[in-house]
Amino acid sequence: MVAGHSAAAAGAAAEVPATRVSLTVNGTRRTATIDNRTSLLDLLREHFGLTGSKKGCDAGACGACTVLIDGRRVNACLTLAVRLEGADVTTIEGLADGNELHALQQAFIDQDAFQCGYCTPGQIVSGAACIEEGHTGSPEEIREWMSGNVCRCGCYPKIVRAVQQAAGGK
Repeated sequence: MVAGHSAAAAGAAAEVPATRVSLTVNGTRRTATIDNRTSLLDLLREHFGLTGSKKGCDAGACGACTVLIDGRRVNACLTLAVRLEGADVTTIEGLADGNELHALQQAFIDQDAFQCGYCTPGQIVSGAACIEEGHTGSPEEIREWMSGNVCRCGCYPKIVRAVQQAAGGK
């Protein structure tokens, strides 16, 4: 009886619903047929080969996977890809303009705003949104609006300075 139960469970697992989803990622229209449980992070990394967004906690607590969906920052690990039909997604790979770095990418270099670099893509995407949203009036405001992005190395003062530097041009 246990063997039959295992076979039934295996059969059910093999019949996971799949959906075709089309979205624009970094200016390019992309389509994939995916398991309905696939997160946006897994779609980006495993199906589209965009590995800049990191899988940190896989629970929405660290912000390493931050991307922009229709201009709003979200944790890609918590976002079901099937819900994004027609959406416009920007990842760390899409911030630069060809070989010209985004102002915040350059500011991170100038301010030495990273150590291990694991959180850096999420920090930069979140910081770029923070700038676009107009939340750069003070270091305190930047810290508040960037509070969903964790840096285990403790580079927060340099990250804030990088956001301030990049916002100076706005």
